[in-house]
Amino acid sequence: MAIEFLKKISGKKSENPEGEMGFLDHLEELRWHVIRAAISIVFFAIIAMIFQEWIFKNIIFAPKNGDFATYTFFCWISEKTCFSPPELPLITRELGEQFFIGISVSIYMGFIVSFPYVFFEFWKFIKPGLHENEKKVAGSLVFFTSFLFTLGVLFGYYLISPFAISWLGGYTVGVEAVNSPTLASYVNYLIMFTIPTGLAFELPIVVYFLARTGIVGPNIMKKYRREAFLVIFIVAAVITPPDALTQILVGIPVYILYEISIIIAERVVKENALRNQ
Repeated sequence: MAIEFLKKISGKKSENPEGEMGFLDHLEELRWHVIRAAISIVFFAIIAMIFQEWIFKNIIFAPKNGDFATYTFFCWISEKTCFSPPELPLITRELGEQFFIGISVSIYMGFIVSFPYVFFEFWKFIKPGLHENEKKVAGSLVFFTSFLFTLGVLFGYYLISPFAISWLGGYTVGVEAVNSPTLASYVNYLIMFTIPTGLAFELPIVVYFLARTGIVGPNIMKKYRREAFLVIFIVAAVITPPDALTQILVGIPVYILYEISIIIAERVVKENALRNQ
């Protein structure tokens, strides 16, 4: 079963008399795509390490500062919508915490920046197994995949993170408790608000591939629309603080993408029907 799957998605031929690649040949081909993708992540991670101080000052720590773009924008709209983060002095409790957090942030930054190329390598592996009309959408598919991921990361960074930091940082159970989060805690929450959101925004692309293979169709997605709505907001509640506003900020865009995915699935089903005639 694994052999058939690899043959189907790669569609490449080897030098053997039958012209078909064996299982190990497919694995070798896949391995080199993975290696090239990993090299790109490491490359940008090294660059992030070099500019680590600038990245932490202008990107990582920016959402906890009162002059961050989101706070400025909402205060510009109206005094009623104006909010700002509380004072959050970050502390480190372990000797190597700053070092390991610096490495982790560099790797995450390397993944975010190199995501278009990582997906491009994945696309190069499955492209030979596709039909000619499917190969024509290669450029646009890579673009939209990268665009949706970047949009999701920016959405999480500029909308979810400020609201979450403001709410969680200002929440208290009494005057005896003071919020002084560790550097690791702050960075982990910031990553949780951005990268998972970027991946969640890939829903239309996932549905596109599932519809191509016949696993998912528009009728099923319409039938379980209510269940999908519930699941989306449950996931939003998991990846966001226990705050209704941030859950809505995540849930509504993802559900809109779900509706867009239904339209995409309908188009894919129609194209599959025309091709099979």
